[in-house]
Amino acid sequence: MGRRSRGGDAAAAAAAKGEGMRVVWRKGAVRLVFVSAIAWALLVLLSLAFHLWSCTSSVSFLSALCKTDSKVLQVLDSMEVSSKPLHRCSIPVADDPDAVVIPKRTPNAIVKKLSYITVDKQDKDSPPLFGGRQNWKQREESFKLNATMKVHCGFMKNSGADMDDVDVEYIQKCKFVVASGIFDGYDIPHQPSNISLRSQKLFCFLMVVDEVSLDFIEKNVTVKVDSAGGKWVGIWRLVTLHRLPFDEPRRNGKVPKILTHRLFPRAWYSIWIDGKMELMVDPLLILERYLWRGKYTFAVAVHKHHRSIYEEGDAIKRRKRYARPLVDLQMKIYYHEGMEPWDANKRMPSDIPEGAVLIREHTTIADLFSCLWFNEVNLFTPRDQLSFGYVVYRLGDTLRFFMFPNCEYNSLFILHRHTREHSSKVEWAKTIDEIVKKGLKESRGGLGLWTPYPADLSSVELPAVKRTSQAG
Repeated sequence: MGRRSRGGDAAAAAAAKGEGMRVVWRKGAVRLVFVSAIAWALLVLLSLAFHLWSCTSSVSFLSALCKTDSKVLQVLDSMEVSSKPLHRCSIPVADDPDAVVIPKRTPNAIVKKLSYITVDKQDKDSPPLFGGRQNWKQREESFKLNATMKVHCGFMKNSGADMDDVDVEYIQKCKFVVASGIFDGYDIPHQPSNISLRSQKLFCFLMVVDEVSLDFIEKNVTVKVDSAGGKWVGIWRLVTLHRLPFDEPRRNGKVPKILTHRLFPRAWYSIWIDGKMELMVDPLLILERYLWRGKYTFAVAVHKHHRSIYEEGDAIKRRKRYARPLVDLQMKIYYHEGMEPWDANKRMPSDIPEGAVLIREHTTIADLFSCLWFNEVNLFTPRDQLSFGYVVYRLGDTLRFFMFPNCEYNSLFILHRHTREHSSKVEWAKTIDEIVKKGLKESRGGLGLWTPYPADLSSVELPAVKRTSQAG
């Protein structure tokens, strides 16, 4: 009995030892898999970091390793977070700004006199809205061209966007303008490069800011004050807007961008660049290349990815750039009113522009286009690329447009990142009920999205969107 007991104990001990070893092996295997996964993830991240770094490196050997058509860069580019180098090409500008001959201004042929509605009947009972209370009938009438026209164009009486007296006096001399804007403290001014002495004397470089941005700029860069009280950051003259007209910073930014002729009424020519851009080409050469050489009055680049407004609308919804149901409603209205998807038979190379650079001669028809464009932005979503193509469609061949290659557009500037990214809760809304219940409805813009449309849109089906780019 004793021998059997000792033998049984030995067997049990051996079994326990074997089980212990198996547990150790299992734990070791789990740790090995876990550590291997971490090591693999780190290797992938390091490889990705090296890949992105090589794409921006100034060392020729490293930059040669960059595959600009890689899936990684395409995905990150679609999210607008990649360091993928912009597709640039040389711009066929004139050699010498001093040799550029400024032509006579384009005569006003179709619309000879343009004036603006500044008071609505409803303003007697309610505070005025900056964009006015344009009704559907007024909107339709504004697209019918006549020699004399009077339309809504922002700046309703006592509605905001006020300038300081010192700035109002300064801009009276500005006939050639490079304009930009910073709102809600998203950027600081970037000094342009390669500006000739002639252009420095000829152009006013005007940076439109709100009070929040002015405070942010004064805390982060040197602001000089001249003897008249004007504020400067390098070549940029800061122009502060008080009593902002909209709740949404994106809408406020459309005022100097689209209504440049209203903000600076003495301007003959203007070049708008977004606040995060650093201009790299002399503005006189820009006017010669994009307006005077081809006798155009409005120039803007083709969008890098999209051609159709419905394609752009689809991308806006997927990237959560504005409330999905409101984007759909704007698209349904445009489709109901005859706006077809872009195709190669259209006269314009795209219905979607790169709206960050606008080059204009301020003729009456170009100013009318800007008014009608702003009215669409005011009535509907602040995504101005959607409404641009619609206004082109409504005005037909009346405006001399030049939509130039995107690679030239990328060569005009260096793009800097915002100091912080903008996001508003309405951009994430998925339903009308969510917008209403959460109080996300704007009170001073986009009111056309909440005003009954004079037709039944329930049966309107938007055209199918074929995503023609890997980013879109």
